[in-house]
Amino acid sequence: MHDAGGRLGRGGARVLVADDHRTFTDLVGVALGSEAEIEWVGAAHDAASARSMVEQFRPNVVVMDVRLGEDDGLVLTRELTADHPHMRVVVLTAETNGKVLLRAARAGACALLPKGGPFSELLTAIRSASTDSLSIQPALLRALRSEDPEGLDAHRTTTSLTPQEERVLRMLSAGRDVRWISHDLSISVHTSRGYVKSILSKLHAHSQLEAVAAAREAGLIP
Repeated sequence: MHDAGGRLGRGGARVLVADDHRTFTDLVGVALGSEAEIEWVGAAHDAASARSMVEQFRPNVVVMDVRLGEDDGLVLTRELTADHPHMRVVVLTAETNGKVLLRAARAGACALLPKGGPFSELLTAIRSASTDSLSIQPALLRALRSEDPEGLDAHRTTTSLTPQEERVLRMLSAGRDVRWISHDLSISVHTSRGYVKSILSKLHAHSQLEAVAAAREAGLIP
């Protein structure tokens, strides 16, 4: 477990890295420590230490590996986002399969990135990913589609969205809320909420985030 200091700028990020590879966490910590308005509070190498450090340092961003030693990083993600609704969790994965995508969405992750991706993409997710949407690195999404094209397309044949629902879905995937959607489509907020409710029902989703993840996996949106 490593502790790190630093001056946190206004609106900055306090970042905890949860990963069982110590060399990786050390390197990420050094890189984050040199960035403006980012404070690296330390690294946790298992679920127990992650919980403890969250309570101690109160980070607003957690970078979470899917495999956290013997622990499941996505189970921990669900726990942390439930206990700390404003916390953003950026999930790193070495696995390319649709199950990881859906589990990350259902756990409340705000971003899903390949573990071997460039540091600049991780930095962008830390700074700008929103709890209202799931940001997926394009290359990772293409890998998911190429690995299991039948599985990703199977849902398309059983899910029928109206053209207006498709427009609303694309806006949800871009992080728009119902008020923005109602303004952009010149419809009432009540009607906008009705479209969102219909989309959730058709995609068998419990939240807008989960609906977007399911739609992306099904190939309904890019």
